[in-house]
Amino acid sequence: MTQLKNDTFLRALLKQPVDYTPIWMMRQAGRYLPEYRATRAKAGSFMGLCTSPDYATEVTLQPLERFPLDAAILFSDILTVPDAMGLGLYFAEGEGPKFERTLRDEAAIQALQVAPLEKLQYVFDAVSSIRRALDGRVPLIGFSGSPFTLACYMIEGGGSADFRHVKAMLYARPELLHRILQITAQSVTAYLNAQIAAGAQAVQIFDTWGGALSHAAYREFSLAYMQQIVAGLTREVDGRRVPVIVFTKGGGQWLEDIAAIGADCVGLDWTTDIGLARARVGQQVALQGNFDPNALFGSPASIEAEAGRILAAYGHGSGHVFNLGHGISQFADPAHAGALVEAVHRLSRQYHAA
Repeated sequence: MTQLKNDTFLRALLKQPVDYTPIWMMRQAGRYLPEYRATRAKAGSFMGLCTSPDYATEVTLQPLERFPLDAAILFSDILTVPDAMGLGLYFAEGEGPKFERTLRDEAAIQALQVAPLEKLQYVFDAVSSIRRALDGRVPLIGFSGSPFTLACYMIEGGGSADFRHVKAMLYARPELLHRILQITAQSVTAYLNAQIAAGAQAVQIFDTWGGALSHAAYREFSLAYMQQIVAGLTREVDGRRVPVIVFTKGGGQWLEDIAAIGADCVGLDWTTDIGLARARVGQQVALQGNFDPNALFGSPASIEAEAGRILAAYGHGSGHVFNLGHGISQFADPAHAGALVEAVHRLSRQYHAA
């Protein structure tokens, strides 16, 4: 494989010395970019984008053409895995993702099988295509949703405000939810390992809805399954470590538990103080985050001030990957995203001087 020209992101994940704090943005390839909207129109639909390696490569690279980001992330969707498990993913106009078949009755849950990887070949083809197109410019991140987050969609049938059906199962029939989570964890482990085999140089597990759980339920129904996945991942390719990032939105109160599952890096949302997080778990793991995505609606000066505050809160030394605390808004001004990237690169150098 081509030698990496910029490995700052991978080095920061492993807490090795870097010259500046690397940055990438969750959803950096997305609707806020006019070029993305143009490609999506050509593809005809969101799934048309995801399932075409050529289109997926094109949109993955778009933010890198615009901003000097330190990593690319595969353009895909977390719901490709339940779709491959036969739940029938579709996108309703203005309503987001939905599933034709939900997992609410015992027969459907008992019939659930591990996702056949051949149904996800388009994802692995996209990873290989993106790696070739990057030509070593920056590392490529692969990803998956966490088992609990995927289960929320599989049981609710789409997004949810209250997770009523998931939590009804969790409290009334926990063994059924555990079956879904076990099958999904096996699927995710194989899915991420196939992405790594295809060329992903780091992977992230997105636990978007783990923060909706009680303390005890989080450990049992979300964290335990992420730990199982992390333990099953390929962690070295061609003599280089493949770092793993785990991100639970709303998980700031569980940092010690999350840091103990074996990942290299813990993602933070914007509600956690990154300096306090470093004091709590910075000896064990790198930290990623944690700029409020809506702070991009401020002025370039306020964006720079907020970036500076976060960098100062983390302090000197490696082990920080700058990111948003969740995905970038479709309404964000690309120029403001550019201002953030520039500010992080410029302001962070003082924290890495020998």
